[in-house]
Amino acid sequence: MNITSQMVKELRDKTNAGMMDCKKALTETSGDMEKAVDLLRQKGLAVAQKRAGRATSEGLVETYIQADGKLGVMVEVNCETDFVAKSDAFIEFAKNVVLHVAETTPPDSPAELMEQKFVKNSALSIQDMLNELVAKLGENIGIKRFAKFNEGVSETYIHAGGKLGVMVEIACENDSVAKSADFIEFAKNICMHIAAANPVSINREEVPADLAERERNIFIQQAIDSGKPANIAEKMVGGKMDRFFAESCLLEQKFVKNPDISVQDLVKEVATKLGTGLSIKRFARFQVGA
Repeated sequence: MNITSQMVKELRDKTNAGMMDCKKALTETSGDMEKAVDLLRQKGLAVAQKRAGRATSEGLVETYIQADGKLGVMVEVNCETDFVAKSDAFIEFAKNVVLHVAETTPPDSPAELMEQKFVKNSALSIQDMLNELVAKLGENIGIKRFAKFNEGVSETYIHAGGKLGVMVEIACENDSVAKSADFIEFAKNICMHIAAANPVSINREEVPADLAERERNIFIQQAIDSGKPANIAEKMVGGKMDRFFAESCLLEQKFVKNPDISVQDLVKEVATKLGTGLSIKRFARFQVGA
């Protein structure tokens, strides 16, 4: 059967595979479009499985913010080399994943996300799309993590050429204020602070209990090792834990652009200036390779 350029183009549009791969698949299936699609997907899965064990320390953080700020999405997609991370096909895949998460109800994990049908093409799952990308680019690729905020006003910040991304969600009592340049600047500043200071949580209450206990035990042991009796070591822990929380909790950290004030001080100052209640609800910080 004669395989026409139009047939090859149609198969390429359906699968995003290379032109030569599409022509070969059509030839092997005697021009049967559906069988050619299945063949390409099978080959993509085989390639993906073959490369699955290879390390993915490079990648890209991609974000999306709805025009009114009421919806924010951030996704980290990993690959093996920076060269692939900068390729158009890899960037397009990351953008498609962000779009999918924005327009659907995301599951609890990347593994479950892979099983979902792509919102723009129900014939493909996210896993199908990833398999095709792996076959095309020749590297192990995976979705490491994602976040979706839709309970406040969100803002994002991307640093280091897509290697570090931050998304913050802020509760603002006045919708019109949330659209102002001053509010947007404030939200961007919080994002940049989180990128630089890498807080563990918003406040002390949200610090994971196991992390706080580990730090406490380290401080006690340090005091004992220095010759302090156990009872004295216990009393010394309070001050050191206060310093730990001040360095680890977003609201207690010194604001990176003005270390004379804390982030909590900044929130209060901006709230007074804008004449509305403000509070930081949550944040996500994705750093490729970390």
